[in-house]
Amino acid sequence: MMMLRRLALLLTLLLAPLAAMAVEPDEILSDAKLEARARALSAELRCMVCQNESIDESHADLARDLRLLVRERLQAGDSDEQIRAFLVQRYGDFILLKPPFKLTTWLLWGAPFLVLIAGAGVIIFAARRGRASTASTDGLSESERAKLDSLLGKDGLS
Repeated sequence: MMMLRRLALLLTLLLAPLAAMAVEPDEILSDAKLEARARALSAELRCMVCQNESIDESHADLARDLRLLVRERLQAGDSDEQIRAFLVQRYGDFILLKPPFKLTTWLLWGAPFLVLIAGAGVIIFAARRGRASTASTDGLSESERAKLDSLLGKDGLS
C-alpha cells in the first residue's frame, strides 16, 4: 500500500509540469521539430497580459493568439530570429523575457544596481549623521553641559 502511494506521488510530481503548460491540444503542430521550436520560442516570450510568465505558461487569450502566431510563422518558413524580430517590432523589447542590453534598455538592466547603490548611500549617510550627532554632545564644556541640562530640566540630576 505504501509503495502504491509513493508511485502515485512520483507520477503526480512528474506530470505536474505538463499541467502547468497552457498549450492547448489544438495548437500543437504535427511536425515534432517545428513544435519543439515553437515551445522554445514561446518560453522566451513574455505574456503581455500576465507580464510575469511566458506565453507558453499563460492562459490569457493574447498568449494563445501569440502562440498561434508563432506556429503560423514557423509553418510559413520564418526563422526563430525573424519571428523574434517581428514580435519585437510589434510589441517592443518588453515582449522578450530576456531583453537585450542596449541604449534603450540600459535602465531596465541597471535599475537594480542603482537601487543598491542608493540604498548603500542612505545607510552610510545615516550612520555618519548618527555618529556626528553623538559626537557633538560629547565635546561640550562644563558650562555648556550645565546650560544644556538647565534647558532640558535636568538641574543637577545627571
